[in-house]
Amino acid sequence: MNARLPDITVVVTGVANLASVLAAWRRLGVTPHVTEDPDEVRRADRVELPGVGSFGAAMERLRETGLDAALSERVDAGRPTLAICVGLQVLCDASEESPGVTGLGRVPGTVARFPDRVRVPQFGWNRVEAPAGGPLESGYAYFANSYRLPVAPAGWTAAITDHGGPFASALWRGDVLACQFHPELSGAWGLGMLSCWIRGEVAPGGDR
Repeated sequence: MNARLPDITVVVTGVANLASVLAAWRRLGVTPHVTEDPDEVRRADRVELPGVGSFGAAMERLRETGLDAALSERVDAGRPTLAICVGLQVLCDASEESPGVTGLGRVPGTVARFPDRVRVPQFGWNRVEAPAGGPLESGYAYFANSYRLPVAPAGWTAAITDHGGPFASALWRGDVLACQFHPELSGAWGLGMLSCWIRGEVAPGGDR
């Protein structure tokens, strides 16, 4: 008999579309709990920080609720934490999208806008090239972003995608995983990534 999967605590940021996120976890047999209580985030076994919207609005909400400190503590301690789209971006130092707004500073670097020579925003499927040994394998993911982290930061393992040049489309260090793409919208490949991460497993090699 398969072991029961752990629950997931999903952070409310005020800028995220939670419906697809919660539906993806339920399809995997995972029970999601929604919260904006920083103490619950500190106590939770596994936490997801979803994100749709602007860097500045997300950071404002995190600071208003005290979630900024709770999430920073989790990342620093290497506790299981998943950040999606703007969730990845707010882990960084800053973003060109919101000048003067500081991020959580857990990932070194500034998020930058895609160059004008390519379509901005990037909407749709793109290739993710992932090194072996992590929670995701190479494949195609769904993106919806105008900004990205152009340089893979020191201290993190990175998956790379190209849109107007290479950028870090996913980062992980231990049980902390941050993705610029939306795994909940990325079909079987995305669900496979979520399943590997929630189980603490390494993804199989090759494409799905």
